[in-house]
Amino acid sequence: MAASGEIDLIGVAPWSRSTPAAPWTPPIPVRHLPLPYQAVYDGWHRIGLPPVQLATGRVDVVHATTLTVPPRWRGTPVVVTVHDTFPLTEPDRFTSRGARLLGRGLELARQADLVLCPSEYTVSTCVDAGFDPERLVVVPLGVRIREVGATARAAVRRRLQLERPFLLWVGTIEPRKNLDVLLSAMAQLRDHDVELVIVGPEGWHVDLDPLIDPVRDRVRRVGFLHDEELTALYAEAELLCLPSHAEGFGLTALEAMAQGTPVIGSDTSAIPEVVGDTGVLIHPTDPPAWADAIDALLADDTNRAALGERAVERAAGFGWDRCARLTIDAYRRAAS
Repeated sequence: MAASGEIDLIGVAPWSRSTPAAPWTPPIPVRHLPLPYQAVYDGWHRIGLPPVQLATGRVDVVHATTLTVPPRWRGTPVVVTVHDTFPLTEPDRFTSRGARLLGRGLELARQADLVLCPSEYTVSTCVDAGFDPERLVVVPLGVRIREVGATARAAVRRRLQLERPFLLWVGTIEPRKNLDVLLSAMAQLRDHDVELVIVGPEGWHVDLDPLIDPVRDRVRRVGFLHDEELTALYAEAELLCLPSHAEGFGLTALEAMAQGTPVIGSDTSAIPEVVGDTGVLIHPTDPPAWADAIDALLADDTNRAALGERAVERAAGFGWDRCARLTIDAYRRAAS
């Protein structure tokens, strides 16, 4: 959006001593409210203070990109991105504070001038949650199509000591991601020469150790990875597995597809919208079916390559430029 030259963007953040280091340094100016993040978010959701204008001065539109929703102030339009409604439909899969904060954010989002959703699935769940359909706009997320060189791919394999073919799972370790089904499928694979690489930070309400025990010699947990290494892992993986009970979009699937890596994903929620016919879709509660699908694709190099080629073509339709254009259009509509 900044590169378009059509709008001036100002980020707003709670009080902080420093700016995030590269590569997370914001590419736009950021103004800080004089309170720590807990006080800012609780203040927004409980008493409608402080306004972002305390940091920015007058603005034409306020955009909440997550469910921490700032107050409307002096009639300024508010746009909210609702990635999913799971805090309302599945609160037991969140921490108590997360369910409370995000649930309240969804209540406030219903009052927004426009609500941006990454998928038709999320639009439908917003309608079910009482949102005005006329205020809902689909704005799919995006991905960059970029080739990862052999040197980078070899480097990440070497650093992580990955010598065998591997499946990839990426995400925060929490109940909705349904890792237990994938680990159960790993125990049932006929191909025992393949590893599962689990990328992502610890989350909540999941103890992976007993789930991993039966296949510990074929599972690698590598924690959080920087973007360059993660992209190289996507390119090196035989398959990306996304067994989530539900996703508001499925960004990890799209990131794998952009590297020509086929996806085996759940046949629920927004995942089919992203994957289309470039992968294999399976019910998220059927470990034997997951094992069969993984074995079949690992044994069929031709089909796997064909799916990968189609995946890159499909991913090219999900550019960040498109996401930026649709978001700018939403700002203009909200401000009109």
